[in-house]
Amino acid sequence: MNWQTLVTALFAQSHRIERSGDLLAGEAEFEGDRVAVVGTTDHAPIGVALALAQARVVLDTMAQHPGRAILLLIDTQGQQLRRQDEMLGINRAMAHLGCCIDLARRRGHRVVGLVYDQALSGGFITSGLMADACHALSEAEIRVMRIPAMARITKLPEEMLTELSRSNPVFAPGVANYVAMGGVRSLWEGDLRACLAAALAAPATGDQRAREGAERGGRRHAQAVIDQVLAA
Repeated sequence: MNWQTLVTALFAQSHRIERSGDLLAGEAEFEGDRVAVVGTTDHAPIGVALALAQARVVLDTMAQHPGRAILLLIDTQGQQLRRQDEMLGINRAMAHLGCCIDLARRRGHRVVGLVYDQALSGGFITSGLMADACHALSEAEIRVMRIPAMARITKLPEEMLTELSRSNPVFAPGVANYVAMGGVRSLWEGDLRACLAAALAAPATGDQRAREGAERGGRRHAQAVIDQVLAA
């Protein structure tokens, strides 16, 4: 789904969301309140400039509109892979974005992430996975690494990883697997406006990803380990 179709489905014409390069930013009227919107489009590679631009929107929202809900619209191929961004400190810029989103949550802003097209690696980790809860359209694509690349990095046979992916969501790309692992709270289908209303109305319960992953069978041990560490 392209971003214009998405925002029309969510807000009809009651929005002032604009595109500048790969950046989406603006605000919308929703259920009698205003919602800040920030995100990316066209499978954007997240470089230093784009990470800082998104962080600027989050910081301005905190400064100018305390408590306003923030919707993150995610369509990214991951971090920008070029020497210039590496030399400028892309890791620090992306960490800054994640910290700004975390600060917004701590200051009482409801932050909802929505993967509406594609979400890969660091571009997803420092945006949608920093939200109170991240959701996705059922046709979206989410992955950290393709199996052939995973095989090269881990030095494990591709056939072994393919077999593991059939029973273990950790090894498999795909939005359903991220739901099973708890990384994605829910899939949005049908009435997207109703889905957003439910997400904004849900109580802020902290990070429930490990617990939900255990309940759904996608991450069987993470919550148990967390509980043991906290108990110690």
